[in-house]
Amino acid sequence: MRTSGWLPATITAVVATTPHARVLTLDVPAWPGNAPGQHLDVRLTAEDGYQAERSYSIASWGPGTAVELAVDEVPDGEVSPYLVRDAQPGDMVEVKGPLGAYFVWDAADTAPVQLVAGGSGIVPLLAMARAHDVLGSVAPFRMLYSVRSPEDAMYRAEIEALGRRSLELTWVYTRRAPDGWGGTVGRLTPARVAEATWPPERRPLTFACGPTSFVEAVASALVAAGHDPARVRTERFGGT
Repeated sequence: MRTSGWLPATITAVVATTPHARVLTLDVPAWPGNAPGQHLDVRLTAEDGYQAERSYSIASWGPGTAVELAVDEVPDGEVSPYLVRDAQPGDMVEVKGPLGAYFVWDAADTAPVQLVAGGSGIVPLLAMARAHDVLGSVAPFRMLYSVRSPEDAMYRAEIEALGRRSLELTWVYTRRAPDGWGGTVGRLTPARVAEATWPPERRPLTFACGPTSFVEAVASALVAAGHDPARVRTERFGGT
């Protein structure tokens, strides 16, 4: 279910998750709840009346009026610099949503799930992993998270806890790995995608989210490996 029109929202908490990203909690009194994987639009209005809107994935899921976003700053952006650098508890914004029905995990589905995230593309996939964990779903879950360095990993501690508890977790470091890392460092190749994801014969439902070039490379690698394109769902955003 989604609401119509813009809803007033109050920022209630702001926490840094990487040197260039923040987790923001919003209180949206008219929020109808959202499914894991959905997104919303955020609108800012300047004192002179100028308005700017951007879409952001939702890290939270389920009923309630608390909505969690994780925003990575986009250089020269109109909305993300304010949310990452300046927004404080008590500030007001407007939101519209929840939006999206395709990039959503249905907790009633027991098929294997593969989550593939690049950078801040982790946000909607974390909502799915959280729902899977809280609900005690029997669906086998795997997550592959590609980041430039350990410091660039949003929600790192929580994701590692989920990896110990309710999903199989694989990290990919494209520029620098943590001390003691025994794997390779570099871009995610088709061979690494195949190695770290469910095989095609398991018919997993795959959700891939991140920069456009990353998502297209992952989707192409999965299809080339024999996965059904209809079982590979993607969500892209700008940048490389």
